[in-house]
Amino acid sequence: MIALLIGAAFVIAGGIHYQTPMLARIASEFQASPAAVGWIPTLSFGGMLVGVSLFVPLGDRVNKRWLIIAMISVLGMAQAVMAAAPSIAVLAAASLVTGACSSVGLVFISIVVEIAPPQHRGRAVGTQLMAMFIGILFARIAGGLIATHFGWRYSYGFSTGLHILLVGALLAWLPPTRPTTQLPYHELLASIFAIFRRHGNVRRAASIQFLLGICYGGFWAVVAPMMAQLHHVGPTEAGLIGIPGAAGILAARPAGRWTDRSGAVPVVTTGVCGMICAWLVFGFAAWSIAFVVLGAMLLDCGLRTAMVANQTLVNAAVPGSRARANTIFGMHVWCGNAVGAFLTSSAFALYGWLAVCAIAMTASLLALLIHWGVVPVGRTKEA
Repeated sequence: MIALLIGAAFVIAGGIHYQTPMLARIASEFQASPAAVGWIPTLSFGGMLVGVSLFVPLGDRVNKRWLIIAMISVLGMAQAVMAAAPSIAVLAAASLVTGACSSVGLVFISIVVEIAPPQHRGRAVGTQLMAMFIGILFARIAGGLIATHFGWRYSYGFSTGLHILLVGALLAWLPPTRPTTQLPYHELLASIFAIFRRHGNVRRAASIQFLLGICYGGFWAVVAPMMAQLHHVGPTEAGLIGIPGAAGILAARPAGRWTDRSGAVPVVTTGVCGMICAWLVFGFAAWSIAFVVLGAMLLDCGLRTAMVANQTLVNAAVPGSRARANTIFGMHVWCGNAVGAFLTSSAFALYGWLAVCAIAMTASLLALLIHWGVVPVGRTKEA
């Protein structure tokens, strides 16, 4: 079962990331402007937020088996539409559906926590997130290679085939689950806010991850123009930063094991401190690209370490509402990335790279203060 869930996480995580290296080829084929092509990633990430908000909570209300199979089936069809898209508009619309259905990864997290023994939940969550991170990296690399040698449409054709195989495997081996609530859908969504208000652990973990998302999303939003301005390198070289920037893949599972042994507090502290160190290193980015590479490694390791511990904590805090707890967590992560991209892009355009570092450092320090209880967002233990 764990192997099946790991494989599923690997496949679905890549759906919205094949596009990353292919946008220039897509623009060339359709003779579209950068602004028009920009709707493809914009709607895919917006769709993810829609899916996290509206679909993931259903994991507490319905049999997760059929929710997962339905979402992945629609995801596969959306990838097929992208492979055959006759226009940018169709491609962008299918990207919206792809993003919404890719949120099924959070439903997998709920199942993993349910079936894993309590003493191994952190390791199980870390393994699942590691599979997702590897899937994202694989999609970016495979998408570029396939697009270069065969054409960008074949990348989505390849992805469609993987999703068809995955649906067959899930139909054969994924067991049913029992709903934990019978609330009507509108009350189910309303209860998300009640969970956020009631559970200090959930509130604190989500707030920390929102602030770390500002740091992470902010970096990747401006790394290419920053490197072009400071080191006069093109998009290919800037894209290679994604390789050391995936260092968190190696940190996810050890972070989970550490969470099982020692709890979330020291793991999150280490992750946030890693983010702070990353932005200290980025402050010297103008001196050498080596500081950008080192900072990217620290940034990803810090983010993934804190994320594994916080997501394990969130799922343990509300056993009967794990899908809704993951909705809260996922919304904070994605909103943090979006806010970070907006703030740092604006700051870089107006004031330069050091202003970006100042924004991210402020967010990282605030996350640490929230985690240590200096800023009272949530209590360490529920009453």
